[in-house]
Amino acid sequence: MAYESRSSFCRLFALALLASAIASCSSVSVGPGGEISKVKYYHLHPGNPVSTVDPAVQFERDYLLFGAVTKAEVTDRFGHYYTIFWKANDRSQPVTVRFEYRQANTGLEARAVEQEVTDLQRTNSTKFQVSGSEYNAAGRVTAWKVTLLRGQEELASQQSYLWN
Repeated sequence: MAYESRSSFCRLFALALLASAIASCSSVSVGPGGEISKVKYYHLHPGNPVSTVDPAVQFERDYLLFGAVTKAEVTDRFGHYYTIFWKANDRSQPVTVRFEYRQANTGLEARAVEQEVTDLQRTNSTKFQVSGSEYNAAGRVTAWKVTLLRGQEELASQQSYLWN
């Protein structure tokens, strides 16, 4: 009888551990006035095209390189591409999406790009890219942070593991 109770306790403990691990790995970042549900990232870099069985990965590369004819045009498209999926609780006022990032050749210098969104939907997406001469000179993006702002109020924020 003791074996059965110990076995059920172990199962219950394992289930609780699994539930807490899944909850902690959630990529949703909820703030006081909104949430960032996902940050989609793609790194288009020089070299051989990606060989994979998943056609979606090859499609992303082809989509970003579409229209680039010369070698210079292709080189200018190399870089990092981010799509941020988010929503704001109050859709009556505009929201500013700030993307801060650090690059390999700039050390701890953080650069920032902002986009103001005036036509808010139930769910929104905003795209940022670090490409062209900026990518070629300063290198790959090593850390990033996305913040939703309304005036000076921070609605939600999400960052990469290396951001501090």
